[in-house]
Amino acid sequence: MDLMQAMRERHSVRNYTDRPIEAETAAALAAEIEACNRLGGTRMRLVTEDPGAFSARYGRFRNVRNYIALIGEDDEALGYYGERIVLAAQALGLNTCWVGGSYKKKRAAKAAGERPACVIAVGYGTATGAARRTKPISALSRGSEPTPEWFRAGMEAVQLAPSALNSQNVRFERDGNRVRAVSTGGFFRAIDLGIAKFHFELGAGKSAFEWTE
Repeated sequence: MDLMQAMRERHSVRNYTDRPIEAETAAALAAEIEACNRLGGTRMRLVTEDPGAFSARYGRFRNVRNYIALIGEDDEALGYYGERIVLAAQALGLNTCWVGGSYKKKRAAKAAGERPACVIAVGYGTATGAARRTKPISALSRGSEPTPEWFRAGMEAVQLAPSALNSQNVRFERDGNRVRAVSTGGFFRAIDLGIAKFHFELGAGKSAFEWTE
């Protein structure tokens, strides 16, 4: 499974089985995390078999035993590379869920060695999750007509990007082949922007456009 297919098939999953992540799969995921740390200047870590970091009382999570702690000073980079890891996990046959507040922060910080900005639950879900509502492309973008195919494809990928409370508080503005991505507010705004930018790049193709501030 490539990342485009993973992006289309991946949905948030909150309920997990007792099945441990196999050593080979965990090693592949850890290698992807380290690659992203090198590229993004982050310190993300995979924590396995730590069921105490989540409680069923919060966020409707069940049996979360593994998670990725997102650690670093640049929240946009955490979102960008965290989503790359999420899609890599999907390609490895795992399920995931971005988690901003429904976990025990002190417990996760102790297990990871540093306090994370947020975490990503990971494991084998009891189900594969379901598609969620999404804003139309017209509400997420601006640009002159006609709309090039690469921009449309990028925005379709943005529609699939997860965000805090499913708010999709991002906007992509196109001027020729130059694209500016901005947050329009909300919780975890920089992380959400990083996630959306990774999706846009995946859909549009990096060679089709240039980012601008």
